[in-house]
Amino acid sequence: MTDALYPDLAEASVFVTGGGSGIGAALTEGFLRQGARVAFCQRSDATAFCDEMERATGRRPLFVPADISALASLERALAAAAAAHGPITVLVNNAANDQRHETLAVDEAFWEQSIAINLKAYFFACRSVIPGMKAANGGSIINFTSISYMMGNSGYPVYVTANSGINGMTRALAREFGPDRIRVNAIAPGWVLTDKQKEMWVTPEALSAHLDRQCLKDTLAPQDIVGGCVFLASSASRMMTGQSLVIDGGVVVTG
Repeated sequence: MTDALYPDLAEASVFVTGGGSGIGAALTEGFLRQGARVAFCQRSDATAFCDEMERATGRRPLFVPADISALASLERALAAAAAAHGPITVLVNNAANDQRHETLAVDEAFWEQSIAINLKAYFFACRSVIPGMKAANGGSIINFTSISYMMGNSGYPVYVTANSGINGMTRALAREFGPDRIRVNAIAPGWVLTDKQKEMWVTPEALSAHLDRQCLKDTLAPQDIVGGCVFLASSASRMMTGQSLVIDGGVVVTG
């Protein structure tokens, strides 16, 4: 968790997709500790997490149940957040699904669902908040990608495809909406050891091999991503846009 405070984030209207677990939960807490009004969505119930955040930070996030792969559901969640907290001026597209799969096993239904979660939802969330950001004379959009496309990782080709697309989309929207003082950046985490990763894919052998590629030899936790995200959300980064901020312990610099 970051110790830096950004006064312009106090009472800012922030929305985080997938903000009740994993990296998203750390982001929600990080923005609450900045004094922001935070709303988030996910499919599973997050009441207990909201209770925990209220006890820990003195501020309660707004949880809106939603399936981001369904456009109407996503747009309803964003509208509910804006109605409660005012126009969203910080959007964090965090939710994703890195389910492992092989190219020859991918059918059209899997492709469509994976792209709906990992790319389509990002684009339409941006589209939904941009009018409010224009009215507010600016805003910050932060799209979560990953280093997977930089490394050319195998094991989840549709996810890697979406990650690369997120970077192209980030640059395109940064160019289009820069005149409206809307900044659009990406964050590319490395292997962050969330509970899901530990349960499904972390093995001693895989983790050791990955750490061998990192310059910094500590494992990444969700809290390690918070500082970069709140920085990109704040006016401290007011002239940064169209960028991808890598937080991976130094994997991609070593190839």
